[in-house]
Amino acid sequence: MTDWDHVTCVALALPLTMLGTSYGTPSLKVRGKLLARLRDDGVMTLKVEDGLREALIDAQPEVFFTTEHYDGYPIALVRLECADAEQIAGLIHRGWGGLVPMKLRNAHPLPAKDAPPRD
Repeated sequence: MTDWDHVTCVALALPLTMLGTSYGTPSLKVRGKLLARLRDDGVMTLKVEDGLREALIDAQPEVFFTTEHYDGYPIALVRLECADAEQIAGLIHRGWGGLVPMKLRNAHPLPAKDAPPRD
C-alpha cells in the first residue's frame, strides 16, 4: 500500500520535479509536463512508457486501470490503496526519465531491481 505523500517524496527527490496543480488537484510536474496527479476520488494518474500501461493493467487489474478518457495517452490510473510502494517508486522514476534530457536521466539511473526486463 502507498499514498500520495509517498509518491510526492519519491518524485521530489528527482531533479526538475515540482509540486503543482492540474484540474484543481495536486500534481507533480517535470519541466512543466505532468508526471502524476491525485484525482478527487483518490486515484492517481501516472505517466508511463508506451506499451507499459497495458502490461500493468493485464498483470494487476486491481491496482492499474484506465478509462476511455485516457485512450491514446501514456497514462495509467492507479488505485494507491492497492499499490505496492516500491513498484510505484520505480514507475515514478521511469516516468520522470521520459520527461528529462538523456544526460540527466543517465545521471540518475533506475535502480537495477526496477529496470525493465531486456528482450
